[in-house]
Amino acid sequence: MNIDSIKNGIVIDHIQAGKAMQIYSMLNLDELDCSVAIIKNAPSHQMGRKDIIKIDSNIDVNMDVLGFVSPNITVNIIRDDEIIEKRHIELPEKLVDILKCKNPRCITTTEQGIQHIFRLSDPENKVYRCIYCDTKAE
Repeated sequence: MNIDSIKNGIVIDHIQAGKAMQIYSMLNLDELDCSVAIIKNAPSHQMGRKDIIKIDSNIDVNMDVLGFVSPNITVNIIRDDEIIEKRHIELPEKLVDILKCKNPRCITTTEQGIQHIFRLSDPENKVYRCIYCDTKAE
C-alpha cells in the first residue's frame, strides 16, 4: 500500500484500532475538499494494531473529540514536509457540544441554545456525566 506523504497538513496517529471512522464522522471530515486518508489496522509496535488519519490541509481539529474517542492519540502538524508540532492528546476533563444528554427532562433537551456540557466523573472507566442533570453519557 502506498499513501503519499503530506506537505502541509495533519496526521492523527496512534488511534485505537477501529476508531478512525468514528473520528472521521465526529470531526465532519467528509465535508473537507482536501485529501483525507484513513489507514485502518496498521501494524504498531506499541499497540499491536492502530488506525491513522492523514489530512492534506491545515484545519482546526477538535482535540477533545480525539481524546474522548481514543485517548493517547498523537497529532502531528506538518508544514513544508516537516513535523513542526507533535501533540499527545489525553482524556479531556470536559466535553462541550460533543455529546448530547439523553435525559428527556434535562434542561438541554427543553431549552434551545444551551450547551451540552459533560464532565469526566470516572477517568478509569471513561465515564462522563451531564453537568445539569448528572445523567451518564452513553
